[in-house]
Amino acid sequence: MRYDLVIFDNDGVLVDSEPLSNTLLAAYLTELGHPTSYEESLRDYMGAAMHRVHDLVQERTGQRLPDDFDEVFHGRVFAAFERELEPVAGAVDILEKLTADGVPYCVASSGSHERIRVGHRKTGLDRWFEDGRIFSSQDVGRGKPAPDLCLHAAERMGVPPKRCVVVEDSPLGVQAANAAGMDVFGYTAMTPAAKLTGATQLLSDLGELADLLV
Repeated sequence: MRYDLVIFDNDGVLVDSEPLSNTLLAAYLTELGHPTSYEESLRDYMGAAMHRVHDLVQERTGQRLPDDFDEVFHGRVFAAFERELEPVAGAVDILEKLTADGVPYCVASSGSHERIRVGHRKTGLDRWFEDGRIFSSQDVGRGKPAPDLCLHAAERMGVPPKRCVVVEDSPLGVQAANAAGMDVFGYTAMTPAAKLTGATQLLSDLGELADLLV
């Protein structure tokens, strides 16, 4: 085995949440007077922690988002999750294989702990992720593209960064893994390969992951 720990991003890698959440984010920002298309939301915010939304809006417009922005947005997202969220194709199979092979894994997500758990519960992935395998940008000072979250997950799992590989689908996530000194597999189901050029390798299907780990 080439690695001692597989660190999964969550949104778009384990749960198919990016279309839902970015559709809702674009609509809510537009509703608040900050016109945003779905494509722009993906470009600017996919893979990022919520503070990036606040920071970019204020930087571009000089205006602050409402104090209850995160609460309202997450309420809409969680309601959509309950109606529509599914696991990413192949996620269950790779988690079953890693478990059977005794390969340590965890999730390191820009999303909040609540968001991660709501998504996992709805999709049935909660059976694979007890609390000790879940790490959020809430746990560190800076979200992706800073390396803090990747390094925090590795430290908590007791594995040196150079022995970790991160599975990411966003440019910000690839940057974070690179900054942490970790290999990173770029998942191209939603993100064009050209935007994940910093990845160690690319994969278009999670089923390819097993072969890349050996």
